[in-house]
Amino acid sequence: MSTVVLPGSFDPFTLGHLDLTRRAAALGHQVIIAVSHNPSKQGMLDLETRKAAISASVEDEGLTATVEVRTLPKGLLVDFCREIGAGAVVRGLRSQLDLAYEEPMARMNRHLARIDTIFLLTDSASSHISSSLVREVHGLGGDVSDMLPGPSLDALRRASPVS
Repeated sequence: MSTVVLPGSFDPFTLGHLDLTRRAAALGHQVIIAVSHNPSKQGMLDLETRKAAISASVEDEGLTATVEVRTLPKGLLVDFCREIGAGAVVRGLRSQLDLAYEEPMARMNRHLARIDTIFLLTDSASSHISSSLVREVHGLGGDVSDMLPGPSLDALRRASPVS
């Protein structure tokens, strides 16, 4: 079984993220979900809350044998991959815009450390979902319950209850 890393800020962890996790594990990979802090994004959930919600979602799906949730340390993703013996990074692609954003990083990771990137097309049912849109819709009082696993929805409601 090879180890792959699914990195992201996951603020919040969506059903799209859960689908990528499930599919990467189904391909025979040990999946490390590497939760990071992205200083360029306006976050809603703190790192420990995100990790707890993701861990609970993974447990609810019965994936604890093949999926582990960790904090991504500061530094290069490829250094983390080498440290844990991961051979690849998994990234989801919703559109051509995602590919345009992800491709240079995938090439750089390959250049720096011979770490490949596995691109999985998102399921069409969740291709419109992004964490930032979920935060925006939730913040404006919209219903995001069909976009998040239960633990993420609970964490989002606790962090920002909508009146």
